[in-house]
Amino acid sequence: MRVAVIGGGWSGIAAAVELTAAGVDTTLFEAGRILGGRARSVQLEGRELDNGQHILLGAYRDTLALMRRVGADPDLLLDRRPLQVVDNAGFRLSLPRLPAPLNVAWGLLAAHGVGLGEKLRTAWWMECVKRRGFRLPHDITVAEWLDAAGQTGVLRNRLWNPLCLAALNTPVERASAQLFANVLRDSLGSSHREDTDLLLPRVPLGQLLPEPAGRWLTAHGATIRLRHRVRSLASEADTLRVDGTSFDAAILAVAPQHAAALWPDTPAPQDFEPIATVYLQYPPDTQLSFPLRSLSGGLGQWVVDRGNGLLSCILSGRGGWEMYDDAALSRVLDRELQIDAPLLGTSVIREKRATFSATPGLHRPDPQSGRLQIAGDYSWSDYPATLEGAIRSGLRAAHATLDCRLPNRPRQT
Repeated sequence: MRVAVIGGGWSGIAAAVELTAAGVDTTLFEAGRILGGRARSVQLEGRELDNGQHILLGAYRDTLALMRRVGADPDLLLDRRPLQVVDNAGFRLSLPRLPAPLNVAWGLLAAHGVGLGEKLRTAWWMECVKRRGFRLPHDITVAEWLDAAGQTGVLRNRLWNPLCLAALNTPVERASAQLFANVLRDSLGSSHREDTDLLLPRVPLGQLLPEPAGRWLTAHGATIRLRHRVRSLASEADTLRVDGTSFDAAILAVAPQHAAALWPDTPAPQDFEPIATVYLQYPPDTQLSFPLRSLSGGLGQWVVDRGNGLLSCILSGRGGWEMYDDAALSRVLDRELQIDAPLLGTSVIREKRATFSATPGLHRPDPQSGRLQIAGDYSWSDYPATLEGAIRSGLRAAHATLDCRLPNRPRQT
């Protein structure tokens, strides 16, 4: 069996590893010079940076399992910490190391900057959402959902709005409440305490998965074709032809706009959201009190302490920040951070089509059958655009491909 995996992002990597482990003759095509897609390391101004800041959660079980499989130890490469939401205006919510759901309840009731009445109303609302299995009667925007629940106070502005923007890359006024509820279900609503943990990369993204996966695939007999942008994908008799070469099956794991260009029947989101990552370099001894901070009351949204004085500021979703050029954006964020140290350098990475817009009722591609499978974060309908969604979609596509050729294999989901 010969299978082509088109696209070397995290979903394509997951599919290629799963197929190769099953003994399939796998060829992984990637248009770029390295693996990783929209979550990779880049060389910028003489140093290695990420092409976008990513934060993982303890609930990302398939991502962590895949890292271990290819020899990347999450315990060494990720800084695991209990969730804290801390902002620059005095708000703080910290989850203790207590069994779930006591950790969330205690963290909410002990939160700084919020009145007791609002805490109790929010705790009751979250309990009601949990009893309904985090399922909404119909999908609406997160803003409408929070309004209907009376979530209009401090927690709306300091907790729910920033978390929604971070998770869905879409502002609450346009974001899907059901997708946000799914994120809450697997994090704050989980029955496993460790699912709420923050996992902050200690190393560039390439070292988390793309680079060790590339070495693993090569060592296990897979073919990796970098700098190869697939131009044609066609069905012919009992095969699929990828740029004229015949394969028994293929997994299309590229961005949705590229997938639709190669295979026009692929349903793809039509609206996308940008992300800018602004790196600000301060003296090496500069550090935040907690490595993740929410920025309130200005242009900034989140900042991550990457160590050695490097702070990574994230600006998600369409907004006023897009009107600033790189230099002006860096100056504004430097002022908002109020770091008592000189700014030594800046780098800005912008991605205009970073993720699909996670809006209510968004049509997502259904799992395919037959020789062609679709993979990618946009195809995992339970989540917004996340690394875990990408990994799970790649695994699902690989399992479906194996089931198609090996009918006695138990189906995995």
